[in-house]
Amino acid sequence: MTESTSPSFAGLEVGQVVAEREIALTRASLVRYAGASGDFNPIHYNDVVAVEVGLPGVIAHGMLTMGVAASVVEEWGGAGNVSDFQVRFTRPIPVPNPGEATVSVTARIGALDEERRTARVDLTVQHGDVKVLGKAQALVDCA
Repeated sequence: MTESTSPSFAGLEVGQVVAEREIALTRASLVRYAGASGDFNPIHYNDVVAVEVGLPGVIAHGMLTMGVAASVVEEWGGAGNVSDFQVRFTRPIPVPNPGEATVSVTARIGALDEERRTARVDLTVQHGDVKVLGKAQALVDCA
């Protein structure tokens, strides 16, 4: 018999912060993500191209940002317990060279469904004071 990795439904409260993390994105992070995903759009590694298309410079991949946010929920909720995850991309994350862009993720209980024993987790994902993901929500199955 395997032990459940689901978070316990008992004791969860709407508004409760269940996870927080800061993640540093560097140009090396973008190169590794490009290699893993196959997304070699030059706006993710070439400042000249990024500025030519109206961006402030090289930006992080949206799916990388989404994945970083999802990893915070998955770490709290346990592997395989996130049954739904949705976001809207609202702002790009410029990644300086040299340097890093810090992304902060806060996961807070947004709603609880006692019958289904699920928790909707609302995420605040920011770069500095700017929200980079809108309506970021995950549905987590609880024990």
